[in-house]
Amino acid sequence: MPEGNAFAGLRLPAIAAPMFLVSGPELVVASARSGIVGAMPAANARTGDDLDRWCRTIRETLAGDCPGSWSINLVANRRNPRVEHDLGVIRRHEVPLVVTALGSPAAVIEAVHSYGGLVFADVISIEQARKAATWGVDGLVLICAGAGGHTGQLSPFAFVPEVRSFWDGYIVAGGGIATGAGIRGALALGADLAYLGTRFIAAAESMASDNYRAMLVEAGGADIICTDAFTGIPNNMLRPSIVRAGIDPDNIPPACRSTLNFEDPHSGAKAWRDIWSAGHGVGAITAVEPVEAIVASLEREFRGGDAFPAPVEWRRTA
Repeated sequence: MPEGNAFAGLRLPAIAAPMFLVSGPELVVASARSGIVGAMPAANARTGDDLDRWCRTIRETLAGDCPGSWSINLVANRRNPRVEHDLGVIRRHEVPLVVTALGSPAAVIEAVHSYGGLVFADVISIEQARKAATWGVDGLVLICAGAGGHTGQLSPFAFVPEVRSFWDGYIVAGGGIATGAGIRGALALGADLAYLGTRFIAAAESMASDNYRAMLVEAGGADIICTDAFTGIPNNMLRPSIVRAGIDPDNIPPACRSTLNFEDPHSGAKAWRDIWSAGHGVGAITAVEPVEAIVASLEREFRGGDAFPAPVEWRRTA
């Protein structure tokens, strides 16, 4: 654990991961009030003014004695037309944690460190982790195999220890984690925090549709397909949502990569809006619940209650 751990007061060492079109102010506030870190992508706010309003609402609502914290996920690439505006909003509202994706986070680090916030970089490979480690970020978010949406390909059993061998800062491990036992496992590997996304899509406070939530409750690991057909990048998607869109999940037409080809191979179905994502941990979801109930369940599991046995030291038998 990094010296002076900023997350020591959390109820659980967990972040409700930022999810496109799913995470909003209500989910962030509920997560922080429940004692974990709530997060949302800046891009979920339709405009920069919306983001400003959302951040103000979150900051004012969580003012005072709040057991958790909150975070914004920001695409730092110059191709993001809102990056400068959104960074200004982040600085104005002093967002405690900013997780960057794509591009150099240099400007983000300067702005966020100016008020004492933390900056983590989102990475999916050892090469990306080594590069990000030279940027001056405070932490690395390792997106491992099994993550919902854009996913990494490395097992956390390999990814986390190798990064820990050269990185002394914060490590967040994500990918298929949906239980308290999974959070403990991430810490045992060398991570400081766990990223849980899919489990919170089904939260009552998420922006997911009722149909999306219901599909998650019914789904299991066999219902997850990893495909680049919808975005050109490997994503873990829900097979039932692909079927619902009228597409054969075993023969998904590839996305058109040519700007001269205006044919839509997916008949109007769009990733995230119609084709829904979920990670390998989807089988842990058995009901639509408020965030507080989800966190309480995770805490019981983390501490050894419910169906998960208490962690014990490894013992050799004679």
